[in-house]
Amino acid sequence: MSFSAIKAYKEQLKIFDKAIEEQIKLIPNPLTSIKGIGPVYSAGIIAEIGDIHRFKDHAALAKFAGISWTKHQSGNFTASNTKLIKFGNRYLRYYFMEATNKVRLHDHELKRFYELKYSQTPKTAHKRALALTARKFVRLVYALLHSNRLYIPPKGD
Repeated sequence: MSFSAIKAYKEQLKIFDKAIEEQIKLIPNPLTSIKGIGPVYSAGIIAEIGDIHRFKDHAALAKFAGISWTKHQSGNFTASNTKLIKFGNRYLRYYFMEATNKVRLHDHELKRFYELKYSQTPKTAHKRALALTARKFVRLVYALLHSNRLYIPPKGD
């Protein structure tokens, strides 16, 4: 019984993915020009962001997505070891993290940045490196959506 239910769910998922792909073709979408982002991730990011012009900069978008860090400071002291904020749009954070994980496999700049942060982190290296890389990826997404232009990878990619 369970295997047949799993098989039915997989078939439904394929149908939903195909429907999302058909719908995303109807709107201008510069995110699909990034290698590694498919129609589902780009549709999810665009749906959760809405109008990009309501964010004043990429930092505001990152904070909205929950990919920002808390600040601990007092007087001249500023803590260097902080945690991700606990609020924000969890669905957008999910789409950014998953898309970043896929894009880093294809984009040399994000791959290099991820590997650098992975090597610098003593514990939970993948999670922290992915969050830091996702923060960098937010800047790229903001720039592409704000200017409505396609992504052209740097030379060497």
